[in-house]
Amino acid sequence: MIRISLALMSAALLAGCAATAHPPPPPNDPVTLKVNVFRGSSNLPIYLAQEKGYFARRGITVEMQFTPNSNAQRQGLAAGRFDIAHAAIDNAIAMVEVAKADVIIVAGGDGGMNELLVRPEINRPADLRGKSYVVDAPNTAYALIGRKIFREAGLREGVDYKLDPLGGSEARTNGLNVPERAATLLNPPWNFLARDKGAKSLGRTIDLYGPYQASGIFVMRAWAGQNGPALERYIAAYIEGCRLAQDPSQRELVLRVLQRELKLTPRIAELTYAELMAKGSGMAPDCEFDMKGFNNVLALRAEIEGQWGGKPPAPDKYLDLSIYQRARSHARP
Repeated sequence: MIRISLALMSAALLAGCAATAHPPPPPNDPVTLKVNVFRGSSNLPIYLAQEKGYFARRGITVEMQFTPNSNAQRQGLAAGRFDIAHAAIDNAIAMVEVAKADVIIVAGGDGGMNELLVRPEINRPADLRGKSYVVDAPNTAYALIGRKIFREAGLREGVDYKLDPLGGSEARTNGLNVPERAATLLNPPWNFLARDKGAKSLGRTIDLYGPYQASGIFVMRAWAGQNGPALERYIAAYIEGCRLAQDPSQRELVLRVLQRELKLTPRIAELTYAELMAKGSGMAPDCEFDMKGFNNVLALRAEIEGQWGGKPPAPDKYLDLSIYQRARSHARP
């Protein structure tokens, strides 16, 4: 009897250790999550997770909201008007450092896929003298990359050129119609649509600046603490959507979804798909977080905005990737 009891105890202990090492997925209690995004191809994993029922099988209903600009998104997240934000994660840093909002970044996405788009008469960054650089918000994310490029071209901000904050990609694409608005950063499909209207590219930002952690997921820390299991389920479905997007056998499905959701022609959808698959600037495997790219985000903010005395801080205070890691462990292949 003693030997049997010891064996049972050992089995129970082993089972407990296994459960601790590999916890089961959280229960699929029905929940509705409000998710705020920009219009663009970075939303592809969300669209595919909806298309294939990855959210639904985890009891999640996603209510997508489209933001006109990053200021509205940052203010909305802080005010609790939605639960989850997808955007360039430098916006989360700005929320922490400028707005003093307790935000955490919980997942990556892609490298931005941005190009420096200019009007036809512009041949080099220095030609921007006397013109405007069209941005979403002047002090975050992609605007900072352009400001860095123009600084290295010898242009003085506010003297040789000015910043013109118009908002999201669609507004910036149309902004190039005005002669004074000479340059902007755009990613798919907006860069291709701008080219069709006569704009030209001076290069990809990954070549002009280097690796950059662009699109990602961020939430209020208090909300994550109260809704951790739901967030974990959401990210698991998002990872599955990312995996599906990068599966070559699903190419035709991905193209159909891009055409439908972004109202694209087959040609623009093909071009957008190619950029999404581009190593380094497109979607990361499993939409994982790029720490090297994030360090570049911090370094850029330190240099251009002069924060932290010009010296970038350690990244840890802005991140909590533990939820992503748990979600990844039980996301389906």
